[in-house]
Amino acid sequence: MSQPEEREPQRGQVGEAAEAAEWLAEARAEASILTSRAGADEAIEADAAAAAPAPAPAPKGSLWRDRNFLTLWSSQALSQFGAQITELAIPVLAVLMLDATEWEVGVLGAAQVAAFLVVGLPAGAWIDRMRKRHVMIVADAVRAVALGMLPLLALFGVLEIWHMIAVALVMGIATVFFDVSNQSIVPSLVRPNQIAEANGKLQSTEQLAGLVGPAVGGWLVGVLAAPLAIIITVGTYVASFVALLFTRDHEQLRAPDDHKPLLHEIGEGLRWVFGNPLLRRIVLTTGTANFFGTISMTLLPIFVLRELGLTPEMLGIVFSLSSVGGLLGAIATPRIVARIGEARAIPISAIAFSVLPFFLPAISLAPALAFPLLVVQFFFASFTVLLYNITQVTFRQRITAPRLLGRMNASVRFVVWGVMPIAALLAGALGTWIGTVPTLWIAAFGELFACLFVVIGPFWRMRELPDAHQTHDPAAPPGH
Repeated sequence: MSQPEEREPQRGQVGEAAEAAEWLAEARAEASILTSRAGADEAIEADAAAAAPAPAPAPKGSLWRDRNFLTLWSSQALSQFGAQITELAIPVLAVLMLDATEWEVGVLGAAQVAAFLVVGLPAGAWIDRMRKRHVMIVADAVRAVALGMLPLLALFGVLEIWHMIAVALVMGIATVFFDVSNQSIVPSLVRPNQIAEANGKLQSTEQLAGLVGPAVGGWLVGVLAAPLAIIITVGTYVASFVALLFTRDHEQLRAPDDHKPLLHEIGEGLRWVFGNPLLRRIVLTTGTANFFGTISMTLLPIFVLRELGLTPEMLGIVFSLSSVGGLLGAIATPRIVARIGEARAIPISAIAFSVLPFFLPAISLAPALAFPLLVVQFFFASFTVLLYNITQVTFRQRITAPRLLGRMNASVRFVVWGVMPIAALLAGALGTWIGTVPTLWIAAFGELFACLFVVIGPFWRMRELPDAHQTHDPAAPPGH
């Protein structure tokens, strides 16, 4: 299931999503001159010695014919597809082949996301000084090599849980750099008024990967073996690496004299994120939801495979069918936003994904209906999370100056993903102490409170969220 912070439909659905996203992008272009991640063309001169060459004008709806966007999209699609296979294969490998305990599963889950807590903030400052595409290329190479060690160790019969934890730590660090760069590179590839359309396409792609990946992963794990399924992921990271090599961007590095001490630049990012009252509420809701959601997702393999007795293939099908909800959510978001308003879409979607976690432990009361109930719960959770994600990510990209994009994204992820290793460890401890199902109930009640930060606030009084010209970057040079 998608986390509130951070899964391409069939061809006909793509066209529908693109048209709606394009309409939303045009509406925003009418209201704002500088559009955040999409604002590289207007504001890059504040951060570079010379202005970046603007991309050639693109006709309406041309992203599917834009070579640079397509190579980036291909890279993301390949890596997301492989990651979905691994997301299923690694816990199955730990639970069924290595007989991991609740605590070991918790430590493994913490290792996968620990990097967001440990290096998340400095990574944003470093990335703002580097070419983001180059960072993504190196990250893909590191992930392919590290992950390739697991099937190799399994082949020689020496794989142990600590090997998986070590690989998870290395991959987590590479993923931090890849994801923050990926969230910050779009302005150097597309026109300012195409940012919402690009976000919709990339989110839809993630949902398609979530639709196909787990089903394929479940089949590979069930028919072949988890280590062999992991080899497929290694191949997708290599293919993503090659796709990025063929991507071209017009990103300009910041001038060296604009570099400030690392701690000062980290502080700029944090002050920007937490100094904006709307963004601060979004981050608090997302972080709280991710904390308690991680507790549930950490113990999910044990709950499904041991408590409910489902097979890896069935778990993969559950993930795949649930991603249909995310796919439809990505397609429906522009229409929902147009009907109820961008601002109100955030609390409405947050209420929905904060209530749905109660269905998970309740399934233990009717284990005979476990499979359909899991599908229904994950379907609607994915739909509402994608509505929330596309809306809030586009908002924060739109209002953030290009000079702060890497630090903004890293600061947000430091909070909303940094809580996840702590939650995973807590899940392992609680699962060992009181059991899996009671821990899931605790997580459900905790996640219910996540929506309060955006429900009790100014979002209901607004229809549209502010644009860049209605916000102020306190660190920007005078005149920008």
